[in-house]
Amino acid sequence: DRTADGSLPGKAFAGQTFDRTVHKGDLTGIEIINRLMEQVWARPGIRRLEEHRALALIPSKDGASISGVLLADIRTGEFRFIEAKAVLLATGGGPTMYRYHTPSGDKTMDGLAMALRAGLPLRDMEMVQFHPTGLYAGPDTRMTGTVLEEGLRGSGGYLLNGEMQRFMGDYDPKLERATRDVVSRAMYSEMRAGRVTPNGGLYISMAHLGPANVRKQFKGMVERCEDCGFDLAGGLVEVVPTAHYFMGGVICNVDTSTEKPGLFVAGEDASGMHGANRLGGNGVANSTVFGGIAGDMIPQWIAANPGARQPDESVIDAEVSRALTPFNNKPGDINALREKLLGLMWDDVGVIRDRAGIDRAIAALDGIEAELLVTGVPAGDRTFNLTWHDWLNLRSLIETSRVIALAERARENSRGAHFREDFPEPGDLETSTFTVARQGGAKINMTHEPVRFTIVKPGETLLKDQVAAE
Repeated sequence: DRTADGSLPGKAFAGQTFDRTVHKGDLTGIEIINRLMEQVWARPGIRRLEEHRALALIPSKDGASISGVLLADIRTGEFRFIEAKAVLLATGGGPTMYRYHTPSGDKTMDGLAMALRAGLPLRDMEMVQFHPTGLYAGPDTRMTGTVLEEGLRGSGGYLLNGEMQRFMGDYDPKLERATRDVVSRAMYSEMRAGRVTPNGGLYISMAHLGPANVRKQFKGMVERCEDCGFDLAGGLVEVVPTAHYFMGGVICNVDTSTEKPGLFVAGEDASGMHGANRLGGNGVANSTVFGGIAGDMIPQWIAANPGARQPDESVIDAEVSRALTPFNNKPGDINALREKLLGLMWDDVGVIRDRAGIDRAIAALDGIEAELLVTGVPAGDRTFNLTWHDWLNLRSLIETSRVIALAERARENSRGAHFREDFPEPGDLETSTFTVARQGGAKINMTHEPVRFTIVKPGETLLKDQVAAE
């Protein structure tokens, strides 16, 4: 969007010292995706594999680098190994293991699950961002959890509890424009105290800003609410905190390279770009900036490291066998297991955490995984077998959920999006540490690494081996 003189107007998002979010209406991310897709389709030199899912990162035979990626063709169920001179891991986040979540249901943390199995270190996995305003459309629709954008509160929207009281003044002087973690915790506290709507949520009210103005300024959000029977412009809309974004992820350098030569990572699969708490608007900036950096760096790396690398066939065989696991078992109720996961993650390792809940979650995750591994899908045709993909999705979610819970247990303070009710203080800033998870065999090893505080001044560049500034 531009003003009459062609300049870029900044939208008000929470936590910013000035209104600086560049936008296209209230559906900016969708617009970016659409333009990028158009450019990919317009270039015949780009070879595409559509309706495929990635299953595993495959190392070279000597284990020293990446050799390619194992995929499954969803249309046929066949496996396909893609040999690659370099690989960019950019599958996005997708914390859909929580009862309320903003991403679509096909986002199931596959990228981080693959990175974990490939032995890569995952940093700050406890830093799960909850967006304060997830639409509550009822318990039986996937529309529940869908994000109602930050600009609603930034422009002056009110949050109300079930008693029709504005409550943010009890939690933060910035009211509804406090950062997402603060507002989400305030909302969760109101819900836990029972000051809720008849359906168990809270309300957002925009009518005091003028219905016509709201319809003009937030056309996409108004239509989204109308689709679920709510009048955002003139009435009340039920909302809940909703799992939205991952600040944690694969450790990488500022040029997007990782410790595995030939493997690069960008977007929400990578850690370090937002510290412990992302500000609204910085997610799409992260993806476009570091996607661009990866696009610049990968050809340079290939030129300096030419040629393909022979894959480790034993890893390919093991990952194919792993993906086919459910066809060897008696079919069961995968959705019931998923519902268990949603409940325990929301209740025990969600917006507000403590040691007892974390321990319960870790034990319950072990039980759910054990149940999944003996739960099968109907044998036979793998063509568009969505039950099979539901099974694969759930396994990725369980694996990443375990790392989240272990990282939460390891961080005995409250930083950014991570809040331990039994350790509410942030701790000493100068001795801050990251949590780092790495899989060794069947065990997840948790360690701490000191935070390197860096300030990049205009015109400066960081050395390749420096991690992204926290």
